[in-house]
Amino acid sequence: MAYQVQKKPMRRCLMTTQGLRHGDYEWQDPKTEEEVVNITFIDRSGQKVPVQGKIGDNVLYLAHRYGIELEGACEASLACSTCHVYVDQEYYDFLQEPLEEEEDMLDLAVFLKDNSRLGCQIILTKELNGMTLTLPQATRNFYVDGHVPKPH
Repeated sequence: MAYQVQKKPMRRCLMTTQGLRHGDYEWQDPKTEEEVVNITFIDRSGQKVPVQGKIGDNVLYLAHRYGIELEGACEASLACSTCHVYVDQEYYDFLQEPLEEEEDMLDLAVFLKDNSRLGCQIILTKELNGMTLTLPQATRNFYVDGHVPKPH
């Protein structure tokens, strides 16, 4: 007599954890002093705004955390140039080379300079400690008449 083995359907228990949403990491404080990266933004009025970030922070979302008017209309998807910043020349070489997509978007930015980068493409490293980022006087966007967009 042959026995037939019935296979029971395998049940999988998937463990899920609450992940971070895009930009949430930048709202967390550094866990150790070794992670700290201090940078300064110079806003459109010329005011210096020192902020404390950490290794791995995206400059666009870090600016949002501190209420700096760095728009980021495309939410860091490399589809606009509204997070255009000027990087201190002494720190520029510490940044990763820009992707071709970033260079294409920078071509659309107003007031472009040799030290222009998109804030959404700058990820903080310890070598960037002390860097200053200056916001240009204007960005190219659909809003006019002084509208100040809010982060999404």
